[in-house]
Amino acid sequence: MLLRGVKVVEFASYIAAPAAACMLGDWGADVIKVERPGGDSMRAVFADVKSELKGNPTFDLDNRGKRGIVLDTSKPEGREALAKLAADADVFITNVRPAALKRAGLDDATLRAANPRLVYAVVTGYGLSGPDAHKPGFDVTAFWARAGVANMTAPKGADPFMLRTGFGDHITALATVGAIMAGLFDRERTGKGRLVQTSLLGTGVYTVGSDLAVQLKFGRLASNRPRNQPMNPIATFFKSADDRWFVHNPRGGSVDWPKFCEVAGRPDLVEDERFATGKARRENSPLLVAEFDKAFSALPFEEIARRLDAADMVWSPVQTPADVVADPQVAAAGALLQVEDGEGGTYPSPAAPMRFPGDDMAVRPGAPGLGQHTREVLAELGYTADQIEAMMAGGAAA
Repeated sequence: MLLRGVKVVEFASYIAAPAAACMLGDWGADVIKVERPGGDSMRAVFADVKSELKGNPTFDLDNRGKRGIVLDTSKPEGREALAKLAADADVFITNVRPAALKRAGLDDATLRAANPRLVYAVVTGYGLSGPDAHKPGFDVTAFWARAGVANMTAPKGADPFMLRTGFGDHITALATVGAIMAGLFDRERTGKGRLVQTSLLGTGVYTVGSDLAVQLKFGRLASNRPRNQPMNPIATFFKSADDRWFVHNPRGGSVDWPKFCEVAGRPDLVEDERFATGKARRENSPLLVAEFDKAFSALPFEEIARRLDAADMVWSPVQTPADVVADPQVAAAGALLQVEDGEGGTYPSPAAPMRFPGDDMAVRPGAPGLGQHTREVLAELGYTADQIEAMMAGGAAA
């Protein structure tokens, strides 16, 4: 694998930073997940659900393939062990707040003084400087709300709504991996590691960057519109006779306008003076959407799909999660991989979106149990069996 021989120490919890470390592990890095006593809070996500639902797929997704140890960094021995781990690591990734890291002697300056080749990656809610840099942040607060994503996503007049679990976190994880890989590349040229950082706020701003570029340039931005009032009435969602939704995204200009009317079985709309020009179609958008709604509601989905494909239109069904996991194209695109279940079998899990044809990892080990590899990793650092047992007895390790 591409990162075989790269050692990553993850001192993090929740999703964004662990997900970034997980991707590095998927590419062959040795990732050691360091948890405090009690473990990553994500281990408890399914603690209160019905007993027949076994496992924790949310935690497992971002922690597969790692080795897990427990260190109590409130104790000198625990801090010393973590510093030793970082001393021969290639990457140290954390989302612990910088002030706490500095108090513990686990900050960038301290760890890179001992290991100048270390790429030290910090994931924060709001960045490393500024009046709110010290604040805690989750993706729903820093990415979704503060960055404007929630406001720009809800149609005009609609209440804001919550985002799905890990949505902003996983986008931030992708950004974090990019920063880490750039740091490793820079190290190959200079021989020195460096600090890299990402934030949920910065990732959110970039995610809606196309819209914010308009806001920055013109000082205003059109709101998101309801389904039946789009700027372009053929760029929206429609429902078939058998209650299946699809979305159409036209190419630029009016090239797809007459073809879409043919698909809907309404070629007469091309000659309708209410819709004769792009401007007229925008002004009469609700009327035109209503005409298409009536047309598509009389056609079965399979017939609509056949016509759209025959016309080479840019469209997609609106799939449920169950549809997605059963979609053969999802599997063919490499969007899933297999993870060992600990009982001799495997189960499918979402894969990172980057592919390396000919060097993809087909099966990954499962997520570690809490402290599963503590003794193993401490022994690799040179601790004797007696020293390890003393740390266990004193609570510095578990």
